[in-house]
Amino acid sequence: MENVYDYDAYCFDLDGTIYVSQMILPGVNSFINSLRSRDKRLLFLTNTPVHTREDCYKRLLSLGISCQLDEILTAGYVSGMYFVEYAPDAKVLIVGEEALRRELRAIGISITEDPYESTHVLVGMDRQFHYDKLHLAAKAVRHGAILIATNPDSCCPVQDDIIPDTGSILSSIEAASQQKASAVIGKPSRYYAEKAFQLLNVNNSRCLMIGDRLETDILFGQQNGMKTALVLTGISSRGDIQETGIIPDYIWASFNECIMEEEDNSKHSTVLQVKRT
Repeated sequence: MENVYDYDAYCFDLDGTIYVSQMILPGVNSFINSLRSRDKRLLFLTNTPVHTREDCYKRLLSLGISCQLDEILTAGYVSGMYFVEYAPDAKVLIVGEEALRRELRAIGISITEDPYESTHVLVGMDRQFHYDKLHLAAKAVRHGAILIATNPDSCCPVQDDIIPDTGSILSSIEAASQQKASAVIGKPSRYYAEKAFQLLNVNNSRCLMIGDRLETDILFGQQNGMKTALVLTGISSRGDIQETGIIPDYIWASFNECIMEEEDNSKHSTVLQVKRT
């Protein structure tokens, strides 16, 4: 296994990896500063549809993390790119929050509230989701609208809690409309990976994907040719590794563990080895 600082580029999940709610997680700033000092390429790849890229940018800066807006991709923003590329004339009925609407409006995608006019239904996390929204979305799909989701996550870590995410809402709409989603845009999709690598412009194998969730972050890295690191600060645990069979290349309790291991390896001139469990 390579020294963790020997990759050319690093992709970070946000919720559960960099921060939880407004709290930055242990060792994050030190690790990112170490990468910046080595002139590494960085991207922050989040499946959130409830914050725009600008929202994420401001939050990272507020936590003392140096970044640029073009180093951030959100599931909402990439969903907008998907419509630009594959359905630029779409009329989209959105189940989601205002951030998702802002992302689509900003790149010229038409939004409708009429289930008979809509060509697509785009589902994102919606903390005000209710029966009428479910009915409206299902009606649109039953009348021919194509069902798409911003991300597959069934839940999301927040401080002292785990809350329902897009996947939970999508399941109810699929059940009510009796139609499965035609596309899910966020990690681990290949479409999301294509947009990330267009920005990084590096060989996939020279990139390390770091996240807290096996089924999205780690699978995203593995299916798209990257090395992977799981931090145990969010959703997935060591037990989940055995249960899912998704095995990361590195496993850290937090970024502090990664930093301490690298410092120890530097002293002993050995390569980092992480025991798979």
